Amino acid sequence: MTVPTSPKPTQDRPGEAARRALSVIFLINGALFATWAVNIPGVRDHLNLNEAQLGAALLAVGLGSLCSMTLTGTWTARYGSHRVTWMAAVLCMLSLLPPFLAPSLPTLIAALAVLGAANGSMDVAMNAQGVTVEQRLARPVMSRLHAYFSLGGVIGAALGTLLVGRFPMTTHALLVTVVTVAAALLAGRALLPDQAAPTAPAAAASTAAPRRAPLSVAAALLGLLCFLGMLSEGANYDWAALYFRDILNVPGGQAGLGYAAFVTTMTLGRWFGDRLRVRLGDETTVRGGALITALGLALALMTRNPILAALGFALSGLGLSNVVPVMYGAVGHALGGRGIAQVASIGYGGFLLGPPAIGFIAAHTGLTAALGLALAGAALITLLGGRAFALIRAAAPDRTPEAGHVTSTP
Repeated sequence: MTVPTSPKPTQDRPGEAARRALSVIFLINGALFATWAVNIPGVRDHLNLNEAQLGAALLAVGLGSLCSMTLTGTWTARYGSHRVTWMAAVLCMLSLLPPFLAPSLPTLIAALAVLGAANGSMDVAMNAQGVTVEQRLARPVMSRLHAYFSLGGVIGAALGTLLVGRFPMTTHALLVTVVTVAAALLAGRALLPDQAAPTAPAAAASTAAPRRAPLSVAAALLGLLCFLGMLSEGANYDWAALYFRDILNVPGGQAGLGYAAFVTTMTLGRWFGDRLRVRLGDETTVRGGALITALGLALALMTRNPILAALGFALSGLGLSNVVPVMYGAVGHALGGRGIAQVASIGYGGFLLGPPAIGFIAAHTGLTAALGLALAGAALITLLGGRAFALIRAAAPDRTPEAGHVTSTP
């Protein structure tokens, strides 16, 4: 049933402890990937890889994630998102070091596939745990949690700036591994068991049921919108700096202006996104954000002024900041951990396929036209979002958040 966002007269200490602990989980996940990202050139040079070989290695991360995401929904339903999040977080942090120790391309691909698989499980489980925390606290927290992921990326990149080139890559990776594993072990103890746990007969029935639940129309459409949202995110992350350098002819380090603007507003938008979600509701937050993204990208692609283009990328980051977190939250409330797994598996394809597709189009039509694919994706989210959220409300009308409300367990 829907309840007001402030029905509890006293603070829920276990719920708040779980929220803080899950914030740490999201933070270290962002730091892990930033650590890997800043060391990619060093790993490439160490193994003497060409662009095609490096691309194959990076593809292993995405493929590993997709494989584990499809299974994690079943695991969270059976063992609880708190247990799966805790275990996946520890395994994910431990899997950071092996890619730095890989002596050859095949071992690097294997190590990155393991890293991707651990991260895929962590991604689904920690978002499912986020829904549990929202239900316990009776207020939205998902956008703020994703803000901690972005903040972790900033911290990881800043640490990399200090350490890369001054210390061996393995020393850097080992330091991050030790700190993040310790943080995961401590944080995992405060996570919450999922609410509305099935009774013994229901649990037995679910154990005997097929491992994969059928894909509903609601999950499929929301997965498509997540695909488009993640495609737009990937386009901004991977191509903003190249757009400034190659199209706007911005020299040197100044070419990172658009990327910096995007990441900054992405983080800020997620930090304050839960308040917006309470005030406007999930559908308006997603569709309005996607519209802002489309307008921002249109500004960036139509101008040749670097300042205006940076403003466009800033608007793009602000608009996209809450699109995927809110859709994860909506499907999690309505369809549970399996729904998140299905939507995340489809959506992650946007990160996996979007940037290469833009590169392919850019080779034939130019980067400006290719980035129009991200603009079109944001516009489609605006147009199709109403139908997607109508299907979600129909799937579980008593568990879907509305403006000024969050859901509690039935």
